[in-house]
Formats: sequence, structure tokens, C-alpha cells
Amino acid sequence: MASIKDATAVAGIGMTGFSLDSGRTEYSLACEAIKAAADDAGIDLLDVDGIVTDVSDGIDAMYVQKAVGIDNCTYASDSHFGTAPMMNAVTAIAAGIAHTVLYYRSVNGSSQRRAGSDFRAAKETKDNSLDLIRYDFYHPFGLLTPEGSIGMIVRRYLHESGARPDQIGAITAVCSEHAAKNPHATFYDAPITVDDYLESPLLVDPIRELDCAPAVDGALAVVLTSAERARDLRQPPALVMSVAQGTSTGGELLTSYNRDVISALPEMRLMGSELFETAGISPADVDVAQLDDRFAPLVPLQLEELGFCERGQGPELCEGGKEIRLGGRLPLNTNGGFLGEGFLYGANVIEAVQQIRGTSANQSSTADIVLVASGAGGPADGLILRRQGT
Repeated sequence: MASIKDATAVAGIGMTGFSLDSGRTEYSLACEAIKAAADDAGIDLLDVDGIVTDVSDGIDAMYVQKAVGIDNCTYASDSHFGTAPMMNAVTAIAAGIAHTVLYYRSVNGSSQRRAGSDFRAAKETKDNSLDLIRYDFYHPFGLLTPEGSIGMIVRRYLHESGARPDQIGAITAVCSEHAAKNPHATFYDAPITVDDYLESPLLVDPIRELDCAPAVDGALAVVLTSAERARDLRQPPALVMSVAQGTSTGGELLTSYNRDVISALPEMRLMGSELFETAGISPADVDVAQLDDRFAPLVPLQLEELGFCERGQGPELCEGGKEIRLGGRLPLNTNGGFLGEGFLYGANVIEAVQQIRGTSANQSSTADIVLVASGAGGPADGLILRRQGT
């Protein structure tokens, strides 16, 4: 993957506001974000010859392409979650299959297709998908929601690491602290304290209400192109140092119980090692990290698996929030993360680019290299961006 490093760049970003009820179609939201990203990059959408999106979204890329005025494409794909579609875009550009690729996501995740809904309802809308049939082995035992499914893994991790509730609460508090200064965020101007976290009700022990990212309606879009072309466009390029994915034996989406150690994220560890090897850096070189905080207790586990601390030391790194807030050793989720801004995979990429540009609402004084990771409850994916000249 040596040819991947620094071959592509993020040239434009766009995002709608997040809300609990947009009152709009997902197509309308997508078009707004896409046009904003193209304008941010200073390109005509006719210049786009590739389009990638998330397979779990409910809108067809062909109709989006028609609605925004993209003509002929030489590359199109969809992938599951997070930054995985961006990996497809980066590899397509590096291989010369496409020159300018658009990545978008659009979900009415609060008002229409709630991310935390009962899996049984989803099963009724599928044609016996194998991914959903597996829940027949979990539903009889009460694992009916994402919170319940991930709670099994979290319970074991908390037992082994000795993590205290206040250490996990510090993650939620820091994310809300960052979100309070982010006008796009659900918790804008509404910070949460560790005491608020400790008083929040248990949904499925040990998962509390404030452990969970709020579902939102919204859309985002990212324009990627070659690093060479990006230097001539409107915005300072965010160079892609590396992209990677990871799966592991016995891994499932949220229910990875059929492996020797359920309190680990081996797919995240594999993905991270690929990221750092391709980029030619170590975790110590990362200035800011945007991690998957859909569930707060998975953040310290990701810090361990990605090499920012030793196994079992993640809760200590998060304790009190000093090391993970803006100005700390490793600022995390400076937009508020999914916990503070709202749960839409891909939004952490937008914040990473803003950090590289120096335009974040919570700008880090050092943001030359930014890591993004997603998929803490299933197949993992991520990327590393850097500022030009570093």
C-alpha cells in the first residue's frame, strides 16, 4: 500500500445541521451536503467521476447523482459504515480509476430510521439476511438492542480493566464540553458533567443513557481528489497518509462473542497497525484523534488497541478528562464526537479535516496529524490525515 500514502487528499467538505426531526427527505439533505462540499472545494459537480456511499443508508446513489448534476462516473461503490467508503475512494484515485470522488451519507436516523431500534423490527424488512438471522441466537436471552448487545462486551472489559464509572463518565463529559462550543452539535451550549453521567439511568447494565450517542437526522459529504490537483483548489488539502480496514476471526457487528477474548477489539488493533505502518508513523506522532464513541465505554478500549496506551490503561488515560480534552496529551473527538454532536458515521472525518485546516470550533494548537477510527462494535476502519508541509 506504499502508493496510497499522500497520493490523495480531501479537497472539500459539507454538512447539514443535525436535528432530531429534519422534516426533510434524506435526498434533500444529501443534496445540500454535496453542494456544500463541492462549493467548499471550488469545483463543479460535473468534475466528479466517482461516487461512494454507505450501503446501510436508504437512498440510491444513482438518483442522488442525477439530482445534483453529476454526469458520467467511472467508479461507484458502497460499503458498511465509517470511513470504509473513503478507503474505496482513496484506492480508486490512487489507481487512476477515478480522478475526483464524492463520498456522502444522509440519514434521518432520529425521525425515521432510528439507529437504536429493536433489531426484530429491522428483521421484518429484510429477506432473511444472514446478518439478521444470527440474532435468533441472541433475542431469546434479551439481547434485543445495540445497547444490550454491546453491553455484554463492555461488562467483561470493565471487569478485567477495573474501570470505574467516573472514568467512563469523564469521556462523556469531555465530549459534551467540546460539543458545547460546536454550533452543529446536539449538545451545543449544553455541557454534561460527570455527576450528570453518574445520575443517568441504566438502559442495560452497565450501559447508561449518557453512554449512548444520540440518533440524529443529517447529511455530510466529502470531495476527494489527487494530492496534486488538490493543491490548486480552494482549500488547503488534507493529505491522506493511510487508510485501512480490519476484521477478525469470530467478529460480528456488535455481537462478537464467539472468540477467545470478548473484551478486546482485534479488528481495531489490526486496522490500526496497518494505518501506522502505511503512514510510516507511530501513535506518538498523532496530534488529535477522532474515535468511535457511539458507546462511551468503548473509547478506552480503542485507545488500548490503537496503541495509545497499554492494555488495561485506557480508563486511567481518560480519568478526569485532562489528557483527552483540548490541550491535553491526546485531544479526542474535538467536535463532541458522536456522543456530543450526534450519531452519524463519517462526521468524525469532517472534524478531522477542519482540524487540519485550522477551522475547528475547538481547534487544537497542534493538529498536523489527525487519526480517525470507526467500527468499534464491528468491522473496523480508519484513516490518517496530515497537513501539507508536515
